[in-house]
Amino acid sequence: MRRSGRSLSALALLLAVLVLLVTGCAGAGTSTAPTVVTTADGTTAAPTPTSDAGVPAGDADLLVEVVATGLDVPWEMRFLPDGNLLVTERTGRIVRVDPGTGVVTPLGGLPVTADGESGLLGLAVDPDFPAQPYVYVAYTHDARDGGLQNRVSRLTLTGDAIGDERVLVDGIPAGSIHDGSRVAFGPDGFLWVTTGDAGRGSPAEDKGSLAGKVLRMDRDGRPSPGNPFSGSLVYSYGHRNPQGIAWLSGDPQPFLTEHGPDTNDEINHVAAGGDFGWPTFVGKVTEPGFVDPIYTWTPTVAPAGAVFYEADAIPGWRGSLLFVTLKEQDLRRLTPADAAFAAVSNEDVLLDGRFGRLRSIAVGPDGALYLGTSNRDGRGDPASDDDRILRVTAR
Repeated sequence: MRRSGRSLSALALLLAVLVLLVTGCAGAGTSTAPTVVTTADGTTAAPTPTSDAGVPAGDADLLVEVVATGLDVPWEMRFLPDGNLLVTERTGRIVRVDPGTGVVTPLGGLPVTADGESGLLGLAVDPDFPAQPYVYVAYTHDARDGGLQNRVSRLTLTGDAIGDERVLVDGIPAGSIHDGSRVAFGPDGFLWVTTGDAGRGSPAEDKGSLAGKVLRMDRDGRPSPGNPFSGSLVYSYGHRNPQGIAWLSGDPQPFLTEHGPDTNDEINHVAAGGDFGWPTFVGKVTEPGFVDPIYTWTPTVAPAGAVFYEADAIPGWRGSLLFVTLKEQDLRRLTPADAAFAAVSNEDVLLDGRFGRLRSIAVGPDGALYLGTSNRDGRGDPASDDDRILRVTAR
């Protein structure tokens, strides 16, 4: 029997509605294709998928609380096994901060030379603490005829007192600028120390100098077995002023935040024996024999302390590189474009300008993020309660 044109139109409309309903149900809960992001080196990559929590936390999702006030340029902070924070102040004091109460307990100090960017700087806690009650620091002292020098020392922490200093490495060139001096234990159990070029440039390329380097040593200050240059502490060279060091889970080689001159602040992935170019090159140059950064900034941002976030307390941040900046006064989150973090797919700028200069960063046992301001360092605009330790959590 022949159908009318109107009946055929109605049937077609009904079929179209059924198709939409079926495809809509089938697509429920699926995600769209990822946006392609252009990275600093001009390549494109898809962002790494976020966790099941969905869209990563942004500024509106973060709660910032003041933990402690009245500090004097807190340069580094590390958690002790009991959940307290150990903090170095650039002027020479070491304090313990109770994150629950905000109580600051002075533990002692060192006779440092705090001139410009120098002073009491990096800090690490022995991996076997408190069975091995040691903390490791880098600081600047006046060697008189030798001028300013940086050294790495091991201190004993007993109760509420720091004592029994053992100097592990001395004679590291120092200056009023570019002292580097992050100190951290890597997953290999060795102590890693970053050093700056002390404002002199050329020593960074000299493998016989300890300036402008990444150093790796055992807990007594001896070169680690497997270092690329026989009998030397030097692990990599050609660095200008590395200000942050952090390890991606499963990767034995650290990542650095590094200050450029007036261009090309960098994120670098350290390679054994790698030449990172300074002062011959800055930024990505693709020159044989030199290691290029994985990410750069021009204009510069002055990146400082860094950490890989391996917790779940702040949604969507697991696996990200988090670091703070001095010049731009913010917290930044870099999302890797691949599992090896060979490129960056996305950069989030957080807490922009809200708390002034930020220098140190740590992750607490509960997954909260802790930040140290640096507003009393001669380049900031300190508030009445500066410097502060801040705790960042998800709302």
